[in-house]
Amino acid sequence: MTGSSSSPGSSPKPGGGQPLRRLEGPASGNGLGGAELAAIGLGALWLLAAVAFYVFAPEETGLAQWADLITTVLAVVLPLAMLWVAASAARSARVMREESEQLQAAIDGLRQSYLAQAQQHAGVAETSVAKRLEEIAEATRKTETALATFHTSRRANPLRPAIPQAAAEMTAAEQGSLALGTQAADTAPPLSAEQFIRALNFPETAEDEEGFAALRAALRDRKAAQVIQAAQDVLTLLSQDGIYMDDLRPDMARPEVWRQFGQGARGRAVAALGGVRDRTSLALTAARMKQDPIFRDAAHHFLRRFDQMFADFEAEATDGEISALGNTRTARAFMLLGRVAGTFD
Repeated sequence: MTGSSSSPGSSPKPGGGQPLRRLEGPASGNGLGGAELAAIGLGALWLLAAVAFYVFAPEETGLAQWADLITTVLAVVLPLAMLWVAASAARSARVMREESEQLQAAIDGLRQSYLAQAQQHAGVAETSVAKRLEEIAEATRKTETALATFHTSRRANPLRPAIPQAAAEMTAAEQGSLALGTQAADTAPPLSAEQFIRALNFPETAEDEEGFAALRAALRDRKAAQVIQAAQDVLTLLSQDGIYMDDLRPDMARPEVWRQFGQGARGRAVAALGGVRDRTSLALTAARMKQDPIFRDAAHHFLRRFDQMFADFEAEATDGEISALGNTRTARAFMLLGRVAGTFD
C-alpha cells in the first residue's frame, strides 16, 4: 500500500503529469491565511463540542441549567469579543491608512524627484544647445570677419615696409625735382587712367617693373604726385603700427556711391565707402589720430588730396576704372582714415 499512496506534501514523481502545486505557495493572493484557517478550525471544534454536548449529555445533568450557563457566558463574552474585534479592525485600518499615506508620500517624492531631474536635464540640455549655438554664431562671425578683413601676411612678415624701399626713394627723388619747377610736368606725356590707378596701388615687389613704370609716369604729373606722396606718408605711418593695406579686405562700394562722393556728397549718403571692418586697425588708427599730431596732420592732408583728386578723376572715369581705383592701397587707406575721421558719419 505504501507504494501506491502519497502524502499531500510529497513531491510528484518526475514525468507523472501532476501539476507542481508546491510552487504556488501556501496562500495565493485570494487564498486563506494562517489566521483564517485557525479561526475556521476553532469554529468547527466549537460546533462539534456544542453538538456533542447536546447530543451525548445525560438527562440528569440538567441540560436546561447548562443552557442557561452557556447563554450567560455568551452574553458576557460576546460583547467583549465584538469590542476586541472592532478594536483590532480599527487598529488594522489605522495601520493600513498610515502605510497608504507613507506610500503616497513616497510616490509623490519619487514623482517630484523625477520631475526635478527631468527639468534639470532639460535645462542643462537647453543651456548646452544655446551655448553651442552661440559658439557656432560667434565662430561664424569671426570667420566672416577674418575672411573679409584680415590676411595672414601680417603675422608672416610684421616688419615689412608699407611700400617697397625703391619706390619710396624714387618718390622722394621725383618730389625733389618737382619742387624746383614744373618743367617735368609740362613736358611729360598725359597720364592714362590705367597708369594712374596702377601707381595708386604702388609696386607689389622690388621686381614689379610694371608698377614702377606706372609710378614713374604718375610722379611726372603734378596732381598725381601730390596724392601719391600723401598716400606714401600715411602708409608708412600706418605700417609703424602694423597696419598694412594688403591685410584689409573692405566691403567694396558700388561705382555710383563713389560718384556721389566725387560730386560732393558726404555723411551717410556715402557711408558704404567706409567698408573697412577690421576692429583692430580701426582702434589703432583712432588712437594714433588722437595721440600723434604728426599722424593726424598727415591723415587730414591725405584725405584732402584724395578728395580733390577723385573729384577730377570721377568726371571722366568709367565705372570699371572707379571700381579698380577703389581696390588700390591708396583707396583702402582712404576708407580706413575716412571712417576714423568721421567722413562717412
